Amino acid sequence: MKRHQSGFTLIEIAIVLVIIGLLLGGVLKGQELINSARVKNLAADFKNAPVFIYGYQDKFKALPGDDANVNTHLGTVCTTAPIATCMATTGPTGNGVINGMWDSMTTTDESVAFWQHARLAGLAPGETVVNLTTYLPTNTVGGRIGITNGTATNLPITGLRGSHIICSGGILGKSAKQLDVTLDDGNTATGSMMVMADAVHPAAVPANAIATTVIDDATPYTVCMGV
Repeated sequence: MKRHQSGFTLIEIAIVLVIIGLLLGGVLKGQELINSARVKNLAADFKNAPVFIYGYQDKFKALPGDDANVNTHLGTVCTTAPIATCMATTGPTGNGVINGMWDSMTTTDESVAFWQHARLAGLAPGETVVNLTTYLPTNTVGGRIGITNGTATNLPITGLRGSHIICSGGILGKSAKQLDVTLDDGNTATGSMMVMADAVHPAAVPANAIATTVIDDATPYTVCMGV
């Protein structure tokens, strides 16, 4: 009596391999789409900050955070608290410079007041009463977003140029490289956008870090852009 051996035919094996290939391709494509969406959200942060600046200047002829007449311009919005409590700072200098480090957590710094002024002016979403645990803006990956001036003594990254510097932290290297391709020259150490090692925030002094060209895809970095 003959015994028939059971097993997979070449056609069946080929079909299985094709299915596995399609599944792997779908997973990789899905990851690519997720990363692209993340980069678009991160890029929007860099694009929105100048809109807040120019929108505020158009309305009030001053910089958000640095508006010396902020109580006149925005005071009527603060109906539930005294102005001194509602405003992040009661004495903006009005000198045309957003003072304070980009990742400051000092409520009297103009770089912190920037977000409150922009929000009270109806230009940006978010809390208007300063509570440092929830008030400070973050990006789509949970890293800190901030803005400062582009003076030589306050640069987060050496050589970065612009009247205002926007920084966003906690960005994985893969996304940081794609951001630079999307918004700048594709070189993370040159141009209007640069990348530096992610630091512990807030820094005690401006980083004045050296931009890096050696980017590890899985390591978080801080990305800064001058505008």
